[in-house]
Amino acid sequence: MIDKEIRKLFPTLNQEINGHPLVYLDSAATSQKPIQVIEAIDNYYRKINSNVHRGVHTLGTWATDAYEGAREKVKNFINAKYVEEIIFTRGTTSAINLVASSYGRSYLKEGDEIVITYMEHHSNLIPWQQVAKVTGATLKYIPLQPDGTMKIEDIKATITDKTKFVAMTQVSNVLGTVNPIKEVVKIAHSYGAKVLVDGAQSVPHMKVDVQELDCDFLAFSGHKMSGPTGIGVLYGKKGILEQMEPVEFGGEMIDFVDLYDSTWKELPWKFEGGTPIIAGAVGLGAAIDFLQSIGMDEIEKHEHELIKYAMEKVDSIDGITIYGPKKNHSSLITFNMDGIHPHDVATVLDTEGIAVRAGHHCAQPLMKWLKVSATARASFYLYNTKEDVDAWINGLIKTKEYFGYVFS
Repeated sequence: MIDKEIRKLFPTLNQEINGHPLVYLDSAATSQKPIQVIEAIDNYYRKINSNVHRGVHTLGTWATDAYEGAREKVKNFINAKYVEEIIFTRGTTSAINLVASSYGRSYLKEGDEIVITYMEHHSNLIPWQQVAKVTGATLKYIPLQPDGTMKIEDIKATITDKTKFVAMTQVSNVLGTVNPIKEVVKIAHSYGAKVLVDGAQSVPHMKVDVQELDCDFLAFSGHKMSGPTGIGVLYGKKGILEQMEPVEFGGEMIDFVDLYDSTWKELPWKFEGGTPIIAGAVGLGAAIDFLQSIGMDEIEKHEHELIKYAMEKVDSIDGITIYGPKKNHSSLITFNMDGIHPHDVATVLDTEGIAVRAGHHCAQPLMKWLKVSATARASFYLYNTKEDVDAWINGLIKTKEYFGYVFS
């Protein structure tokens, strides 16, 4: 397990909520930030604060070096082949929308099929619904097994010669399912289809190597991996990105502008119009440094041990339904308590200083598939401990006792 001293590096965690030490179990929504990231952003605004790629003065050079240095860190973190393959965006949502609006609307047509899953976050569903409406392409869903996993046989049956694009999460934000992305990519590529991977819930928690996966696109967010909000990444294979047109136009993404026509800069800047998210990129670079100082293998190991411990504990409580697979499960547990609305569960837990998520988790089609309107979710990260799990379990027992008393 990761040293408990790690927790002290996260200022938000060192406080009390409603008279109790904070137990933060909502990292799948957003992670807490270590002091190293906070200081990196503070240092940028205090000492550098200048625009990039423009001024020749010293501050401008420092800012550009910091911004492009962060891009190099991202490239190495996911093992991209070229730094030009790293596009900074506002987050996973804007990265997926960029691909849908640029590649999807230009290269998909009537009769083509876009393959997705029932477990997709709305950010990786709605953009493809819109592409289908505009182009005449058809959405096609890979069936799920009762435990929320997919069989390779069903994947092979769903992806056909009509499939031109596959958009799939690597890790479900509800079920905790870890999908067989490498196999999916091989199957899709055998038909000439492109694959986008939603890495919002995977990149922060495990080593992701885009060259090993051979995916065509990968989207993820900084704020779920101890970085700041408002910064994300789109990785795309260089040859594909070079064929794609920008979707935002303005300053800094242009090469030459005439009265009636313009040309674009080379990668990656043709997709980064306007003043970019400089401080966000600096903070993301610091977050990557922080995660690598611990080691992604160590983080994954820590979370696996924590989830195993938490699963054993929560299984011992009667009247709780857990969604998703019991094995090969990521660092979250989604559940419901018999007869108690998940919002009420989350409210009672909050009185104990325990923060969990309740609702449909931006996955309404999946909620329909599960035959529920909402669920509660406890999600863990590198700073969580077995003591956090114990506090959550005690909170669930108190919740059950409270509602049993109220309605008895």
